[in-house]
Amino acid sequence: MAPSLSSVIVDFLRQNVRRLQNPYLPGRTTRNLVVKGGDGIQQPPQIMDGKLPLQFTQQMVIEVCKTIRTRPRWEQALLSDFPSLGHNLFDPNCVGEIIKCQNNAFLSFRFFQWLSSQPGFFPDPRFCSVLFDSLVEAKASKVAKSFLLSFPGFQPQPSSLESFIRCLCEDAAIDDALDVLSRLKNLNYVPALSVWNSALLGSLRIGRTDLVWDLYSKMMESGLVGDVDTVGYLIRAFCKDNKLSEAYELLRQVIEAGYTPDNVAFTKLISGFCRDGNYGKVSELLHLMIAKDRLPDIFTYQEIIHGFCKNGMGIEAFRVFGDLKDRGYAPDRVVYTTVIDGLCKMGRLGEARKLWFEMIHKGFMPNEYTYNALMDGYCKAGNLEKAQELRREMRERGYRESTVNYNTLIAGFCLHGRTDKAQELFEEMPNKGINRDVVTYNTLIQGLCKEGKVSEAMYLFNELMVMGLQPSTSSYTPLIQGLCEAGNAQEAIEWWKDMQNRGLEPLVCTHDYIITGLCKQGNFTEGMEWLNKMISNKLRPRKETFNRLVDVLSSNGRFDSALIVLDSMFGMDYVLEEPICHSLISQLCKENLCKAEEDIEAIRRG
Repeated sequence: MAPSLSSVIVDFLRQNVRRLQNPYLPGRTTRNLVVKGGDGIQQPPQIMDGKLPLQFTQQMVIEVCKTIRTRPRWEQALLSDFPSLGHNLFDPNCVGEIIKCQNNAFLSFRFFQWLSSQPGFFPDPRFCSVLFDSLVEAKASKVAKSFLLSFPGFQPQPSSLESFIRCLCEDAAIDDALDVLSRLKNLNYVPALSVWNSALLGSLRIGRTDLVWDLYSKMMESGLVGDVDTVGYLIRAFCKDNKLSEAYELLRQVIEAGYTPDNVAFTKLISGFCRDGNYGKVSELLHLMIAKDRLPDIFTYQEIIHGFCKNGMGIEAFRVFGDLKDRGYAPDRVVYTTVIDGLCKMGRLGEARKLWFEMIHKGFMPNEYTYNALMDGYCKAGNLEKAQELRREMRERGYRESTVNYNTLIAGFCLHGRTDKAQELFEEMPNKGINRDVVTYNTLIQGLCKEGKVSEAMYLFNELMVMGLQPSTSSYTPLIQGLCEAGNAQEAIEWWKDMQNRGLEPLVCTHDYIITGLCKQGNFTEGMEWLNKMISNKLRPRKETFNRLVDVLSSNGRFDSALIVLDSMFGMDYVLEEPICHSLISQLCKENLCKAEEDIEAIRRG
């Protein structure tokens, strides 16, 4: 759980102010270098004396290493090729020299495994340390871990374990890194701040902000003084938890204290505010970056452009893209693709095509994502032939088609009433080994319902369930709408209830569909109940729903109910459509005229 913002700021500032007052204050507590062994206290291993046995020369070390590197089955040939070695091969100095000369951690580990299988061989801590350090230096974290598990009696030096933690964090093996941290704690050894920072960064990379806060808490308990990198990771953790105000306040406080985090922390915060549409804060952060000599880089601009495009602000994204080039930055393929995608979603296909050719002219060939963005633009514009031409070009360039590509084309054909072609593509997918996802099914279900093919859409829904996919709200909504329009409102209600039973929240529009469908069937009472339920739950019916209700109710002589609906409609600032208004007045006048005639006739007879 994340600590409160105030505790983060107070801890950081308190310890760093103390450090500024005493520049000789150590960055970590005094470390106990005594290593505990199984028999009590074990001193750090002695350094090898470097003296080889008389029969074992340096040239023989080179020859042994050459045999290990070049012979496929060197294990069988080693002793036969070097009969004079005998048990000298097991001498710690010999093993150490071979490992050092081999200069290959993996071959050294294999050599060590072979030695361990030989009778009379006992691992010596001295060359165990050399081998373990070489594995860690080679970034072979999995092999180093296997080495430790194979020889539980071997205890590396604490400094070696620090390097091992860094190596594990780089390989995203955070749980293993935390185990080694605990191992150091049991040795009464406090790792350096750089080790804690590596663990914080590694936890961020796998999205485990819970570990970030737990590590930070333990770090502070150890008496360590956090640095500007630590703060940067905490800001990024706040952003990951979508606590942007806390991240921003922490940034502001540490800058006031004289510390400026790196560009990544700024960029993550900018990305968060872009996602939320808070462009005032984005502008403020950009100016702050420049003021603190943290010039926005290509990644910062990329996040801003992506945020604009995601929020449907393609014009602003295009403007920032132009500003990016004016400032001398060279946009890469990712930035070009992002802007092309944004322009296509806005329907500005011409400008997207210009950027497409500009990107190619700059030496960046389109990838599958760029192709898909432009294909989507052509699909939305109704140029389905051009979209398929791009698809063929993409395949010819060696890019493999994906579920996303097919979903784009299926959506395009459905959008323009070509469900027959969409179904062809749908059937083609498994034949090419391409998985259909819930989006694939939802898109085709919606297209079929739009054309009134509700039975076929329901069959697809059942197939979706059989395939083990989880239906979404978008799976149900078109079916409910289609059933209501086909006059099957009661069946639509059953689907609506099934959606709720699965924990899915129905869209507000599904209430509108059901109300209209019930009234279309002549079930005015239940339709009014659904309307009242909507309003009592503070859901806003659509204007079309009110107009439809008033029209149907008045046409069937339900004037009292129509006037109640009209009152609710005016309360929501809706205006009754003119034809329906004229019809209602005409029918009310006719109703009142008939009633007046009946009253006159009753009086005359009376």
